[in-house]
Amino acid sequence: MSLTDSSLTLLSYTPELQPYFERFNKAWLNKYFAVEPVDEYVLTQPEAALLKDGGAILFAQYQGTVIGCVALKQLGNGLMELTKMAVDENYQGLGGGKFLCAAAVDRARELGASRLILYSQSQLGPALAIYRKLGFIDIPLEAGKYKRADVMMALDL
Repeated sequence: MSLTDSSLTLLSYTPELQPYFERFNKAWLNKYFAVEPVDEYVLTQPEAALLKDGGAILFAQYQGTVIGCVALKQLGNGLMELTKMAVDENYQGLGGGKFLCAAAVDRARELGASRLILYSQSQLGPALAIYRKLGFIDIPLEAGKYKRADVMMALDL
């Protein structure tokens, strides 16, 4: 079984959705790495960390169930960061990540971004494949943002 875009609904952030944002992201962070202080702040206080400066948080819903999320952080001068993309383990491999990533690229354009960057990790193969399929290219890693990051990518919009 695979999801089609027509079987997914895109939702924008509301405070009621914050627990999904936190839970989905902490699940993969704890599985592969660790929750860093910056993660804790962003996940528990997304309004302050992401939204107040013009960012966005999007959710994918499938048959009434929220299955994943992705965020955009405003960095200024037309630059945004795609961050905190996560899909519930029970729904991985069905197309939710690609749906969310494509929606985030579209939203970044709507918000006036000219370039989108992201930080990732080489062991997260499925996520990297999604990013590359959508046109992201590898760029030199800007060190210090996340301890776990060993990949940095960009997409000119």
